[in-house]
Amino acid sequence: MLKILWIGLLMVNLASCTSKPDTIHCKLLTEAGTIIVELYPDKAPMTVFNFMRYVDDQLYDSCTFFRACTPENEVGRTIKIEVIQGGDLPEVKRYAPICIETTRETGLMHVDGAISMARDTPNSAQSDFFICINAQPELDFGGKRNPDGKGFAAFGRVIQGMEVVRKIQQMACNQQLLRNPVMIISIRRMED
Repeated sequence: MLKILWIGLLMVNLASCTSKPDTIHCKLLTEAGTIIVELYPDKAPMTVFNFMRYVDDQLYDSCTFFRACTPENEVGRTIKIEVIQGGDLPEVKRYAPICIETTRETGLMHVDGAISMARDTPNSAQSDFFICINAQPELDFGGKRNPDGKGFAAFGRVIQGMEVVRKIQQMACNQQLLRNPVMIISIRRMED
């Protein structure tokens, strides 16, 4: 009941912001370089709101990109993907999980450079996010990477710095965990 109330209040709050921009830009400053993402609150309002809470509260500062999926370390999987994953916050710094906004609902697909929320079960996404390298349709609604078929919640895309994303993906891994996780120094909202 509280979850439904919170979602209702969020939607009312988002709807009342008539001067809300169509996009939000954020700068991810990492040890490996700078990545700039464009987010779409008009298409994925709950997911963008969730990500921006962590950004505006500066909770992503000093966390890491810690995982990279590559053709080499995905060789044993039936459904292979290429992503880097970050946002590894301790549980005490995580907000409550959010409801999944599927790609069927938003129209935001897992194209090259898409930024999306990581999750286990539906409605379990919190702080972890990933960035796609190349198109990853198996992460969309109906895709087979997650057995429930709901896919993941894409909410924006990289507009600068894909070379940094690819550099992180190619770093040495133990299985899929980066041997030397790449620090996210900060993620900040950019004023347009």
